[in-house]
Amino acid sequence: MCKVFSKRLITKTVVLALAIIAFFSIGELAFPQSAAAYPFWAQQTAPETPREPTGRIVCANCHLAAKPTEVEIPQAVLPDTVFKAVVKIPYDLNSQQVLGDGSKGGLNVGAVVMLPPGFKVAPPERIPEELQEEVGGVYFQPYKDGQNNVVIVGPLPGEQYQEIVVPVLSPDPKTEKGIYFGKYPVHVGANRGRGQVYPTGSPSNNTIYTASKAGEISQIAKLEEGGYEVTIQLADGNTVVDTIPPGPELIVSEGQDVTAGEPLTSNPNVGGFGQADVEVVLQDPVRIKWLIVFIAAIMMSQLLLVMKKKQIEKVQAAEMNF
Repeated sequence: MCKVFSKRLITKTVVLALAIIAFFSIGELAFPQSAAAYPFWAQQTAPETPREPTGRIVCANCHLAAKPTEVEIPQAVLPDTVFKAVVKIPYDLNSQQVLGDGSKGGLNVGAVVMLPPGFKVAPPERIPEELQEEVGGVYFQPYKDGQNNVVIVGPLPGEQYQEIVVPVLSPDPKTEKGIYFGKYPVHVGANRGRGQVYPTGSPSNNTIYTASKAGEISQIAKLEEGGYEVTIQLADGNTVVDTIPPGPELIVSEGQDVTAGEPLTSNPNVGGFGQADVEVVLQDPVRIKWLIVFIAAIMMSQLLLVMKKKQIEKVQAAEMNF
């Protein structure tokens, strides 16, 4: 009797577990988190660090067009202080990109911020109220567990976030091992719009499609779900079919001769990726104090010299009058 009861209990437990797993799986499919797309793709491309040995940030592998990116950061900061780094992602707000279904829509933006070791995004309780208003509701995700100095943000609506403010907390060498006063590099990459290549290497619908073989275009068939099938008649009598997803616009017609690699569509991409490298100095407060003392001593010595010169001039004038 106990054995039968135990088997029934185990069966019910397994069924309940499978039901829970299925529920969450369906939830993920029905309500996908688009904010996880950029970090996931970046981590898939370079799981250890987003910066390659050449210095290029891996976002450039999928966002092929080059666009400007600007970074504003203080020249020097004191230890254990909160300062802001501003990532500027300029683009024409009237531009519209091709979405996944082939329709047009606004551009989204994202950024990768690689801070020096020890630096990290400031916790909410350390961020001043004025700076919190500038940051807004932006969420910063660590690139990797235990790697808090490298963060990823986005995708965000580009109309609202052409400037992304990152609140940064500087380390204190007195309390953190391996951190020293000095100059450190900061690497920032920012993209606007969708990429042209997925991490798997397959092209998105936000890129130019070219002819796979040389020949004559014998047929162009419009697909029900959108896009086209372009049939190319080869010189040996065989045919190849190039499938174009919805989004890119055809620039060829039936009966036209094409060469291998010749564009079949226009370039729908209006976005791109940019990278900026700057430096920040973790300044020792004691050095600043001694610098102030040194400047004050120089000023005092100069003042005393002027006063002494005036005194000598008075004595010489008095002697001449005598």
